[in-house]
Amino acid sequence: MLRNIPKVDKVLEWPEVRSFLEEYPRPVVISAVRDTLDLVRAELLRGEAAPESLEKKTVAGRIRSALARTNTPGLRRVINGTGVILHTNLGRAPLSESLRDTMLDAAFGYSTLEFDLETGARGSRAVHVEKLLCSLTGAEAAVVVNNNAAAVLLALSALARGKEVIVSRGELVEIGGSFRIPEVMEQSGAILREVGATNRTHPRDYRSAVNTETALLLKVHTSNFAVVGFTSDVSTAVLVTIGRESSVPVMVDAGSGSLVNLSAHGLPGETTVQEYLAAGADLVTFSGDKLLGGPQAGILVGKRSCLESMKKHPLLRALRVDKVTLATLEGTLHLYRDERQALLRIPSLRMLTVTGDELASRTKSAVRRMRRALPTTVTLKTLPGFSQVGGGTFPLLEIPTSLISISVAGLSPQQLEQKLRTGPLPIIGRISHGIFLLDLRTVTDKDIPEIISAIVSIAS
Repeated sequence: MLRNIPKVDKVLEWPEVRSFLEEYPRPVVISAVRDTLDLVRAELLRGEAAPESLEKKTVAGRIRSALARTNTPGLRRVINGTGVILHTNLGRAPLSESLRDTMLDAAFGYSTLEFDLETGARGSRAVHVEKLLCSLTGAEAAVVVNNNAAAVLLALSALARGKEVIVSRGELVEIGGSFRIPEVMEQSGAILREVGATNRTHPRDYRSAVNTETALLLKVHTSNFAVVGFTSDVSTAVLVTIGRESSVPVMVDAGSGSLVNLSAHGLPGETTVQEYLAAGADLVTFSGDKLLGGPQAGILVGKRSCLESMKKHPLLRALRVDKVTLATLEGTLHLYRDERQALLRIPSLRMLTVTGDELASRTKSAVRRMRRALPTTVTLKTLPGFSQVGGGTFPLLEIPTSLISISVAGLSPQQLEQKLRTGPLPIIGRISHGIFLLDLRTVTDKDIPEIISAIVSIAS
């Protein structure tokens, strides 16, 4: 059978394949033919190929599928039915629909990125969000870079290169992608000075470590884990007092960085950026695409004396954000001028704060709508369950939610999950206790018709 695998030039002469040259460039078709024949060869060697795998119709069909995949973007929209609100693998926080025109205008036209309309001279891209950030947080100055890791790197490079930075051993975190605070400090040229123990750090630990080489006292939010039991840490306010005694600035890496007090909505108290600054922190860094609900960005806010050196640092140009990020970040921050609007129009905040009764009502309505459209081979049930915040935020928090269990006759939960995940519009759910589930907390009403269409196609 291996000897019967046709050569590439012969396959290109098949009428079925010649027709592909009318739709795709010749090099793309040749590549698809080679890839398909390589797959057939590999299947034969593994003993997995059926006799018809070498038939012209079968090979041509696989070539067409390969060609179709070349036109499918790698970065695609998906429906998130996992219930994880800030799902790192699925792009974290979705942007507000109100920013759609803002994003398109910034992307497809010219803009005032670095142009001052009043003077007609070159301007600064930093001004578009700095005033908003200062107004919302109470900071004296602000800088934006491409993510929070970059924000920490810039801050340490500008303020502590060649000097010591004191940090609690219990806060030496590693987050997704193997981003570790000690390694970032090493890259910045700062010297790590660990104090305390993994579970307990006291004010005296910081005081005894401060010396003439100390450049910063650093407090790091333990974003994706929690230390419980016999524990003790030093609050920002106490750390600021220690810093003032020694004339050493205090920096807080807030991680997710919230601008809204979520405890008013039944969620555990998360210190806001405003509260860190009000406690006296000289500098606070946080992410743009987590609790803030904006685009990926690293945001630095704080005292002007700290931020001015960063604005002039050569790293800033390497870490700066583009015009689309700035436009969508500015639009997101505008929503925060009215907290009610932010909670209503920023998707991640809306998903976090939706009431259980509203979620249960939406789930029942969705199930009724789906039952009317789906064949009888599909079984739907509503179940209680739990959602997660994700994105390294509230790692222990389980938020009560409403789930839809879906089963299709003749398919296992694993087969259903695979078919929905690999469809034209990928639908990502989860399997728990042998049941395929969709969590309506992260599914929008406009997603329901597309879910129905996908299940109808699979069931038929």
